[in-house]
Amino acid sequence: MTDRRIVFVVFDGFQPLDLTGPHEVFRGAGDAYACEVVAPRAGPVRSGSGLLVHAEHGVADLGPAGIDTLVVVGGGGVDRARQDEALVSWIAAAAAGARRVASVCSGVFLLAAAGLLDGRRVTTHWAREEQLAREHPEVRVDCEPIFVRDGRVWTSAGVTAGMDLALALVEDDMGRDVAHAVARQLVLFLRRPGGQSQFSVALWSRQPATDPVRAAVSAIHADPGARHDIAALSAHAGLSPRHLQRRFTAELGVPPAAYVERVRVEAAQRALTEGDEPVEAIARRYGFATAETLRRTFHRRLGTAPSDYRARFRSTAEPADAHHVS
Repeated sequence: MTDRRIVFVVFDGFQPLDLTGPHEVFRGAGDAYACEVVAPRAGPVRSGSGLLVHAEHGVADLGPAGIDTLVVVGGGGVDRARQDEALVSWIAAAAAGARRVASVCSGVFLLAAAGLLDGRRVTTHWAREEQLAREHPEVRVDCEPIFVRDGRVWTSAGVTAGMDLALALVEDDMGRDVAHAVARQLVLFLRRPGGQSQFSVALWSRQPATDPVRAAVSAIHADPGARHDIAALSAHAGLSPRHLQRRFTAELGVPPAAYVERVRVEAAQRALTEGDEPVEAIARRYGFATAETLRRTFHRRLGTAPSDYRARFRSTAEPADAHHVS
């Protein structure tokens, strides 16, 4: 009989992999965990992709006591689910007695609605970052990591990141050897290299609102490796350097230098995965001057080296980690 009772919270429109991924990780640890599913009502619950899952319990018939780890999944239906007062109240009550509380992807919005995140650092899917920060200023949102632990509250990024989170929970309970064995069985990294920036690079930016800033942005994208200091960008925009700095940051949410670096990283990522050009040549072509500068920038932004990024993500190569989990 296990004392580690995992209760997953689902709702109409949930993301199925947010449930099934972590569930498989916990069950992969053998009899150490007992997994249950609760929903607003017991019975079939339809996911966002149409998959039906049977919830053993409804919130009205499952007491909130005796839960070791509460895991709230995400999905497109979370916005409606967080308006369900009975569900939100049950989550708050269950969390109060649980040893740990976790969310996958946008499930963090239900934790926030239940008042469980005040003052805490959390993460979510990168596409929901601005919404979470805007709607819950009491929460410190950090969407770089795959998952975040703040005390007994654990939150994870989108979809497959729920499996990374579950592996970390298994490791926290049972040690690295058990977690590593589960990761090997599921052909997963025990600790995935890098963060969400590896996957959201092309979609991270706001769009410029005015022609001068648009001209500067166009110049950056047209030739990422060209000279793009504030003086050069000001010439493209037809504004003074100080004025452009202020306008650019206000419209895009990042200062020009940071924007230039991200565009250069994106260009280098594409070059690494689409061809065989040496890392040194890619560094020079995209404005990093040396391979060492590119390497430091990749480590800071993506948590991995350019050569490792190429090995893992290039589309024409055999999967480097298909038979090896480290």
